[in-house]
Amino acid sequence: MNFLHLERATLEMFMPGLDERLARLPLAELERAPSPAIGAFRAAGGPALLVPAQHAGSGATPLQAVRAQRAVGARCPSLAVATTMHHFSVAGLAEAAKYGSGLEGVLLESVAKERLLLASGFAEGNTGQHALRPHITAERRGDRIVLNGRKMPCSLARSMDLLTASVTLRDEDGLDRLAIALIPATAPGLEVRPFWRTPVLAGAESEQVVLTEVELDPQMVVVTDVTAEAVPDALNLAGFLWFELLLTAGYLGVASALVERVLTRPGGAEEDPTPYTVPVEAAMLAVEAVARAMEGEAWTDTLLVQALHARYAAQDAIARTGAACLAALGGMAFIGSPDGAYLAAAATGLTFHPPSRNRMARPLREYLDGRPLRIG
Repeated sequence: MNFLHLERATLEMFMPGLDERLARLPLAELERAPSPAIGAFRAAGGPALLVPAQHAGSGATPLQAVRAQRAVGARCPSLAVATTMHHFSVAGLAEAAKYGSGLEGVLLESVAKERLLLASGFAEGNTGQHALRPHITAERRGDRIVLNGRKMPCSLARSMDLLTASVTLRDEDGLDRLAIALIPATAPGLEVRPFWRTPVLAGAESEQVVLTEVELDPQMVVVTDVTAEAVPDALNLAGFLWFELLLTAGYLGVASALVERVLTRPGGAEEDPTPYTVPVEAAMLAVEAVARAMEGEAWTDTLLVQALHARYAAQDAIARTGAACLAALGGMAFIGSPDGAYLAAAATGLTFHPPSRNRMARPLREYLDGRPLRIG
């Protein structure tokens, strides 16, 4: 079948054998915690996907990355969510390496060669919480920076080698600025606590990470230009672009797994496929259009607005597709296997990631009126 063939070919190119390995395992086994999918991803070289070639990585383009991520989501929703956090952290590190101290490049090479996994400690997860307002504070104490706070949920919490976290750091002018801290998982004072209570997406290892008096070398903290005004700088803009596109592609993959089950079910060969394929394919085309633009255009707030529109369009497409596919699969499929209902539930997870559609309503209206884009 040609459905998803391009995405799976892309995944095979960058992570040989991963799709076949995931396809052999039952969905329930992949989605539990701990999930064998994370080890399979690491073994296939997945951590290097967005590490630039000059740092010994795979150097995937944005277009290749979103296609690979859709293929992952179609096999293992939890792995798509968890690895989105890894990939966008790596992409942010690669962006920081362009003007950083040089340590970023060394870390990127380690990610590629040692197949390290990065967890993301950026602010998200609480209703009404500002997407750029961290729960982790940083304080300068002599020649060290000391971190305190927590991140929940934090995907890959139990498999991570390094935590990349947004923190609030007061600068010499008395302004609280957003900074990015790179924290080894073995750092004294870092603790992982249980948090995730639902079986849906349990394999993403989304637990609570608590930092208590964690000391870092200042070189492990990248200070940005973002203040309380919440207008993203170049580093944060790049991070949000990657996050929105990779996340959307992964969840479209989850919805595509439902579509694939409808297309291959007994007696479905003569049925019109477009009610199931058109919504997800159109949404993916929007994601790909932004990914292509990332390769040849300036990364501006205009491009991020386009990424947000693609993401919110995908949410609508997933809602329509999930209901249509469950109806097409029928009651006996619902009774006989939990997979269909599970995939439909997992695919709705895109709605809960920041920045939510409701919180972006006013910032998008202000952007249309000519003001700089703020992240709600």
